[in-house]
Amino acid sequence: MRRDVFQAIADPTRREIIGLLAQNPLNINAVADCFPTSRAAISKHLKILTECGLVVIEQQGRERICEAQPEKLREISDWVEQYRQFWNEKLDSLERYLAEIQKNKVDKVGEVDKG
Repeated sequence: MRRDVFQAIADPTRREIIGLLAQNPLNINAVADCFPTSRAAISKHLKILTECGLVVIEQQGRERICEAQPEKLREISDWVEQYRQFWNEKLDSLERYLAEIQKNKVDKVGEVDKG
């Protein structure tokens, strides 16, 4: 089963593994030592991360070294970006509306003071 990046980052443990490996490549045991869950559970998380390309595991002698491939997160960034413009426009519109309401309040207070 081929997983996508969105499935991979849906789990907080996998997000933490990506963050950990983004700092330094580590062997599987070192990754597992950073979590309170079993080594088998971490191996399962790593399998999902490798299936979607967020982590690569290379054999180096007797060690299996895990390394993050954070450029794969670009897919998520690109997807979020399309909504950023939408929300920026909505928030800009709200800001203009609130400024207009505030201006109208100030104008009304000024009219009362003159009256």
